Amino acid sequence: MKKNIDVPSKFHIKKGDTVKVTSGNSKGTTGKVLKVDRKNYRAYVEGANQVTKHKKPTPGNPSGEIVKQEAGIHISNLALINPATGEPTRVGRKLNEDGKLVRFAKKTGEVIDE
Repeated sequence: MKKNIDVPSKFHIKKGDTVKVTSGNSKGTTGKVLKVDRKNYRAYVEGANQVTKHKKPTPGNPSGEIVKQEAGIHISNLALINPATGEPTRVGRKLNEDGKLVRFAKKTGEVIDE
């Protein structure tokens, strides 16, 4: 029997954001978010947490291959880079004038996405 897991609808980062890794083997690495896995609370960051994957031989590639690819990093180990300042910042959410929920940088108070 499967458990019904509540998946949060909002995270402080999303696909396309530039983030800095704050802990783990890739600490200090900055990269673009390629994918966000909401169910497992993980994000895939370009150039961070690289792992070696062995691919089986196929008719198109009879010898197989060894590929380097990004593995997931827990969302809590990522800090969003403020596009205006280039510094990592914490993220908050507030309503703008139109009543739409937008993200803002806690350090400067600037709105991150419109």
